[in-house]
Amino acid sequence: MGLDDKIGNKAEDLKGRAKEAAGAATDNDDLKAEGKADQTKAGIKDKVEDVKDKVKDKIDKVL
Repeated sequence: MGLDDKIGNKAEDLKGRAKEAAGAATDNDDLKAEGKADQTKAGIKDKVEDVKDKVKDKIDKVL
């Protein structure tokens, strides 16, 4: 995974955490849900990038 991807995913996760906290503080369930969704999306992107890295490593070993 590239450094830009890691930074972007972490930023999206942090943004989600901030939204969730703001939603909790203001009793805004929609904002809380949006924050949780942002965190989930960032986590999924991290997992996809990890799989891509593992596949690339395997290909490099074969070649």
